[in-house]
Amino acid sequence: MNTLLDLIFSRHSIRDYTGEIIKNEDIELIVKAGMAAPSAVNVQPWAFIIINKKDKLINLSKLLPYAKMLEQSGAAIIVCGVPDKDMHFANKYWIQDCSAASENILLAAHSLGYGAVWTAVYPEEKRINDVRIECNIPNNIIPLNVIAIGVPKNKNMIPIDKYKIENIHWNTW
Repeated sequence: MNTLLDLIFSRHSIRDYTGEIIKNEDIELIVKAGMAAPSAVNVQPWAFIIINKKDKLINLSKLLPYAKMLEQSGAAIIVCGVPDKDMHFANKYWIQDCSAASENILLAAHSLGYGAVWTAVYPEEKRINDVRIECNIPNNIIPLNVIAIGVPKNKNMIPIDKYKIENIHWNTW
């Protein structure tokens, strides 16, 4: 197996961190990997908000019901959609495009030895509004998720094998 496949198969959600700060260079590299994702007609209808201030991480952990781990994370990346960047492709495909960017972010964090987890914001209106207010996000920008990133407390976790042959159909259902 090659290194990329090893990385994909060994990545898993990490929710328990040491609290160590993530280097800015690493965060920028992780976001750069997000921007390398494919998007419909290469419109790239995304924006990324980097959160590395402890008070913001704590506030977000209190606002979002499934993001309590942000309190111990070293940083977070809010992946946002910009649907009005293009009235046809961005408006229609921003969720898929930002999801591809999010997966790249998760893989990049894992490749650098960090743990990460995607916590959903969109489509929950309360979560969207809470994140918008906390991070001063304009109304035309939609937060899709908040990805917590940190140094894992337990580096010996074994990922779950998610392969299920019954989910594969060749040529027909």
